[in-house]
Amino acid sequence: MIKDLIIKEKVIRREIVLLGILFLFANLVNVYAIVVHQGNWTELASQFHVVGLLTLFLYAVSWFGRGLFYSIRAAWRRTKGAQS
Repeated sequence: MIKDLIIKEKVIRREIVLLGILFLFANLVNVYAIVVHQGNWTELASQFHVVGLLTLFLYAVSWFGRGLFYSIRAAWRRTKGAQS
């Protein structure tokens, strides 16, 4: 029998906020590139797919970073508990 997966509303909200912040950051990077390279402002809309991909890439990097952090923290706690 397959069990249902329950994700708390707080976790979903936190992930959506993080994704929104990363989307905003990717858009700011796009605006910076337009200003520095003196591009047309139409690139803000025409490069939307690149902004979306950058957002997803940054989100994946944040998942990897958080996973690495929690893994190291769990290992650290396990070794500290074994020493006591």
